[in-house]
Amino acid sequence: MNKYEHVFIARPDVSPTQMESSIEELKALIEEKGGKVHKTEYWGLRTLAYRMNKNRKGHYGYLDMEAGNEVLDALDYRQRFADDVMRYMTCRVDELNEEPSAVLRKGEDRKRRERR
Repeated sequence: MNKYEHVFIARPDVSPTQMESSIEELKALIEEKGGKVHKTEYWGLRTLAYRMNKNRKGHYGYLDMEAGNEVLDALDYRQRFADDVMRYMTCRVDELNEEPSAVLRKGEDRKRRERR
C-alpha cells in the first residue's frame, strides 16, 4: 500500500462538530476498505486564497493514510458527491510524518509568542 495525504475543504456554514464527524466517517470508510489512517487533523475555519462557490472561508480537514486503489476510488466517489465538500485533493507521499502538520504548528508558535 502507498502512503497518501488527503485534504478537503468544506463549506463555511458547516459546524465544527459536523466537520469532526465527517472526518471520522472518512476514517471509517478508509479502514473498511482495507486502508490505515495514521493521523487526522481539523484545521478549523480558514480564509481561502480565492472565492469558491461564492464563499470566502472554509473548514479544512486533513488525513494521513496508507491505502490502495480501492480506497482511493471510494474516497474520491464520496468526496465528489458530498454536498458539504467544496474541494479535495489526495497526494502520494514517500513517508508519513508523525509530527503535527505545518498548519497546526504555526498556530502553536503564534500562541507561544503571545504568552511571552
